[in-house]
Amino acid sequence: MTIAGLAPSLTPLKQIDQALREDGFAVISAETVAQFSHVDLTNLQSLTRFWEDLPRDPYLKDGGRYRFRRHASYEIKGDELTLVPHRAHWQSLDYNALHGGIERWFEPIQKELLGDPAWQSVLLGLAHILNGLKQVNTWFVEAHQFRIDTTDGIGRPTPEGAHRDGVDFVAVFLLDRSGIKGGETRIFDASGSAGLRFTLTQPWSLLLMNDQRMIHESTPIQPVADYGYRDTLVLTYRSNGFQDSPNRSQQ
Repeated sequence: MTIAGLAPSLTPLKQIDQALREDGFAVISAETVAQFSHVDLTNLQSLTRFWEDLPRDPYLKDGGRYRFRRHASYEIKGDELTLVPHRAHWQSLDYNALHGGIERWFEPIQKELLGDPAWQSVLLGLAHILNGLKQVNTWFVEAHQFRIDTTDGIGRPTPEGAHRDGVDFVAVFLLDRSGIKGGETRIFDASGSAGLRFTLTQPWSLLLMNDQRMIHESTPIQPVADYGYRDTLVLTYRSNGFQDSPNRSQQ
């Protein structure tokens, strides 16, 4: 699987299952995302406006000001998508050595976005694909809106480095790149040294991974001129409940 290059091979809709089973990942075009979501691509692209008012991430341990985000959690049973009460995002130190072990209460995703049919269709469309790979009663899904910018001259999409997320599947959508260089995606087979590197550039293109098999990271971004940013949507699907702190608090 060792490939070097910046333009990844794209996986057609009918081959996504096979790619995830055999390779542990699939790189998917925006048109295919719209196809499995059963929505027009223009409706997906209209959602990008909700990335314009993300609050700054207050938990960065490197002191950076470059990350902005919102968070929401769902349960998906068949065709039923249920928004659960707002909860903390938590990862163990095993999966996030930098920010693990703490409850991170991010601001919730905007109600207008949560209620948008195109948004809901993306979450359900992915669940239907994953149901073909693993039969589960309920998918526990976390949604993260991210903006990484170059306020301090450099922005780090994955300050924790190459990592797994402690879930079953991870979906990383590239929504926008503006005025930057860098932001290269790198994925590695968790059981060996084989890897792939590429740069997502098409709005709403997608990297879909089996998190139990693949380690991933994104390289830092720098501005081409005075300022730039990179917007992504990350969806994680877990079959055995949400990851919660042993000392879970309520807010």
